[in-house]
Amino acid sequence: MPYICPICQSPLVKHLPSQGYYCKNKHHFDKAKEGYLNLLPVQHKKSKQPGDSRAMMRSRRHFLEAGFYQQMAKALATIIDKHRTENLPMRILDMGCGEGYYSRQIEVLCNNSDTLELHGIDIAKNAILAAAKKQPNAHFIVASNKCMPYTGEYFDLILRVYAPSNDAEVQRLLKPDGLLLVVTPGPRHLWQLKEFIYKKVNQHEINIDLPNGFEQMESQRISYEIKPDQEQRMALLQMTPFAWRAKGEVQNNIQRATGLEIETDFILTLAIKK
Repeated sequence: MPYICPICQSPLVKHLPSQGYYCKNKHHFDKAKEGYLNLLPVQHKKSKQPGDSRAMMRSRRHFLEAGFYQQMAKALATIIDKHRTENLPMRILDMGCGEGYYSRQIEVLCNNSDTLELHGIDIAKNAILAAAKKQPNAHFIVASNKCMPYTGEYFDLILRVYAPSNDAEVQRLLKPDGLLLVVTPGPRHLWQLKEFIYKKVNQHEINIDLPNGFEQMESQRISYEIKPDQEQRMALLQMTPFAWRAKGEVQNNIQRATGLEIETDFILTLAIKK
């Protein structure tokens, strides 16, 4: 089984009558009716509802499902297809998966996706609930990226799109020669949006910080322009780490701008566990 107990780290075994999981120390975790598993014990929570707020999740859903990042998602699928053995099973974990947008894109865009075993983890229960509803054949859990309750060396590939991670956990969960696929902002990501907020906009430095024991295999830059409408712009703004700087007048200026085109700029880096 892929899971370990988040309390005592013993293997979790599926209890078939209830579809729940239990360990040798009798810690028990029920599977929700939506199909996800909550492996975030109350004592491990730092707040009542950890993770992104419902407003943040609505914004991300509204923007992503409009397809603005699909071109980047296609590039992810191409990299995965390039580095897998055709027709052999591949276990993939999407860290900080939110509502599972990239997991769904991988299933749609990858070749022979029926041989992919897709997993997603996020600390936000409402996001995982939505992901499980939309993709019932994938495996989603509520847990923290800092301490991921999976069996060691279980995954062939870990996907990290703008998600924080514990390097030791990434190292532990990947098989020997397992792959880490990381997406980070490129130098000009959302440049025009930042121009409304900052007096001087600086380019992102391309600094890919890989965990110890990983060797870069390839890196590519994906850049293109998008033209979101007024509502989509505001949703995009709420997804960014600089949204808190955009107060009333700035938000109004962003919303009212005519024909605003915004650059997207992503760095996709693939590394192998050595």
